[in-house]
Amino acid sequence: MPCVTHDDAPLLADLMPWSVAPLRPGRTWPTAPDPGSLKARWDALLKAEGPDRQALFEATRSRTLDSAVGQLPGQSTGTERLARAEGPCAEPVRVLAAPFDEQWLIPDHRLIDTARPELWRVADAHQVFTVETGDADTPLLATSRLPALRPGRVRPLWRRPGGTEPNLAPGLLDHLSARLSDRPTAADVLAWILATVRPDLTVPLTDDSELWRAGVASGHRMLWLMRRDGERPKLPGGRRPYVRAPLPARPLTLHYDEDEETLHLDEGRISPVPPQAWDYEVAGVRVLESWFTARTAPADPGTLAAIRPATWPQPWTSELLELITVLTLLAELRPRRAGLQAVSAVTAGELREAGILPPPASARRPASVLDHHEEGPEGQFALI
Repeated sequence: MPCVTHDDAPLLADLMPWSVAPLRPGRTWPTAPDPGSLKARWDALLKAEGPDRQALFEATRSRTLDSAVGQLPGQSTGTERLARAEGPCAEPVRVLAAPFDEQWLIPDHRLIDTARPELWRVADAHQVFTVETGDADTPLLATSRLPALRPGRVRPLWRRPGGTEPNLAPGLLDHLSARLSDRPTAADVLAWILATVRPDLTVPLTDDSELWRAGVASGHRMLWLMRRDGERPKLPGGRRPYVRAPLPARPLTLHYDEDEETLHLDEGRISPVPPQAWDYEVAGVRVLESWFTARTAPADPGTLAAIRPATWPQPWTSELLELITVLTLLAELRPRRAGLQAVSAVTAGELREAGILPPPASARRPASVLDHHEEGPEGQFALI
């Protein structure tokens, strides 16, 4: 149950006004834990003809083999109708497919029911996407990858490519600067939000400089761990997880031994795995189990989703070890959140009096892009 607050803390929806509903893929096969499977699936689709291609595609009301759609922003794909499509698969891109689960997606607008082009337009190396989870312990996820998970709304940190125009209520940075006697950056505000946001998605704001610095430092560490870019996180030597017994070619079961702090993938063993990593859940789903299931659950024979690696790829083992590390370190940060979720000193009422809230209607809409050409259906160009 979301907690009920009485201190007039502002809403996340007002502090970061522009939000976008999540992507709606419509079919699972254009997403996979490895890019090679996606290219093989695309080849299988194009080799099929007529009714066979239609069946493999898994048409919906939004997408059929005859749907006419343009390219996704920033992507180079064909725009002819899939019924007569030829050519190689678009180069797969990394997406956040589930909490802490980075997978691959074919970035082809013809394969995705609702792709949210406004998110693709602002996806670059500077961008940070936040995703609402509905979870009390982890209300927000942050990722450098385009989010492709449901159900929460997505709030980009930047409204334009290149890390320009923060998605913050206009005037908020100036107001916080005056109250804190130190000017925060947009990334600092996002870090504070990650460290302090409550289950009801209110954000207590402080005017205590020391408390602010502590919260921002904690939030930046959360950002680093969730984004998983740059230097790779590591645990101290004695706590670092290793493969103690080789993983089988096709593991089918996952089991955790809390006494030995060991993760069993059939006869394969990884340890040490702290209980807090195994028990880490988002919205009632254990992250490690969800990650494993996405790679091992059987698919219906004859479908494109059934095209997958014949054996467990080595990169998955490296990803699993890093995921265990990330969850362990994030779990260690959770107790700090309670100390930072103090009564809001900079209230929503104060921000209303300052004219910052409610944010203008324009702040809740995507920024216009007036100089970017995107290819529309059948090779035509549109000026967006």
